[in-house]
Amino acid sequence: MSERKPRLLSGQKLWEYALRVLAGRASSTGEIREKLRRRAERASDVDDALARLKDYGYLNDRRFAEGFAAARLSNEKLGRARVLRDLRQRRVAPALAESTVRQVYQDVDEQSLIADWIRRKYRLAEREGLFQDKDLARAYARLLRAGFRSGEIVTALKRFAKNPELLDSFEPPEE
Repeated sequence: MSERKPRLLSGQKLWEYALRVLAGRASSTGEIREKLRRRAERASDVDDALARLKDYGYLNDRRFAEGFAAARLSNEKLGRARVLRDLRQRRVAPALAESTVRQVYQDVDEQSLIADWIRRKYRLAEREGLFQDKDLARAYARLLRAGFRSGEIVTALKRFAKNPELLDSFEPPEE
């Protein structure tokens, strides 16, 4: 089976394609640039389309990063590290991603965020002694993937562990 190559676009057609992409989902400048490069006949058309998108206010990485980080916090209750990693994957400049995450998470109590995450993922009310010894490592790994810091995870897991003293000597795995 042969792979079908996308039709190359130039000028106005590339601009219309960029608008359709942005209408479907908010994107960073880096993401749009990549998509346009794959479809553009000429590289100069990509730069022209990006400049035009910015001039019209359709493309703004700061606004995108703030909305993305705020949504990940309010909807999915993810930790800072996960949101930062996701922003970088979405091709937001590292300095902008870091400052945005710092701003969005400045008043967030990470312990209550972790506790809420545990209750939601494990469908609990405020229950102490939930995790058996064998489940602690799995819960720790899930929380780490969700973007929470190691020390904060251990502190939160102590509240939900059947034997919290097991976590006193816990050595987090090498990252």
